[in-house]
Amino acid sequence: MRPIAALLLGVLALPAMAADGAWPDLRADLFGKRVVLEAPDLVVLAHPGRSENDGRTVLGADVTAPTGRGIVTVTLILDENPMPVSTVLRFAAPQSHVRFDGTFRVNGPTPLHVVAEMEDGGLIGAEGFVKTSGLGACAAPPGTDPVAALATLGEMAVAFSAAPDGGDGGGLAALEALRRHEVGLDLGISHPSHSGMQMDQVTLLFTPMRYVETLEVALDGRPHVTVTGSISLSENPELHLTVPEATRRADVTLTDTDGTRTEASATRAGY
Repeated sequence: MRPIAALLLGVLALPAMAADGAWPDLRADLFGKRVVLEAPDLVVLAHPGRSENDGRTVLGADVTAPTGRGIVTVTLILDENPMPVSTVLRFAAPQSHVRFDGTFRVNGPTPLHVVAEMEDGGLIGAEGFVKTSGLGACAAPPGTDPVAALATLGEMAVAFSAAPDGGDGGGLAALEALRRHEVGLDLGISHPSHSGMQMDQVTLLFTPMRYVETLEVALDGRPHVTVTGSISLSENPELHLTVPEATRRADVTLTDTDGTRTEASATRAGY
């Protein structure tokens, strides 16, 4: 197994958060003995209390760096998922604010943690909980024919829009985006996101694991963020994040665990 996959298969605990379950071991694996400060005012989670579709649940966060500091990574963890570290956003330059959401598989009822690392190594985070139907989304049969999915695998739709709404329906997010001089960048990805736990209903064999390993996003020709994926990403996943409103062009490069590499781009209207 690749090193990144091995790490993703295991990793968080905020001092004031629950000490039971998988969290203490995950925290130690990811952050060692570093303290993760509970900061729900700075790390505002966006998630449903109960998922309507365990295989495609929108999860995200609005993260603001403490004054005078900058965010270099944001990690989203679903503690009880088979691959708990569901996505990691690594920024090329420290950010004062990060807002993102995406579509994920939630395998069963689970704590949700989002932890942001500052450029000085400090950690802040917040905890939530997502209830599910308990049907095991990571092992559920794919919604599309695996063979047919190969025909469009890796295709991407990239577009600029209003900022991700963070669960408030868009109104407050739109006002906040104006204040922060941000716009949204929307990525729609054609990929089956095979978890390795799904059984072919005809052959009764397990479909080999294959998922989006990285998304590299460049803005106006400069690296901006690398997003690391996992089997927790939904089939045909979507990702939305904020970028500076001065951005004119976005270029996205996808690489999956089988080595497939595709590219897509978007230019804002008027530029």
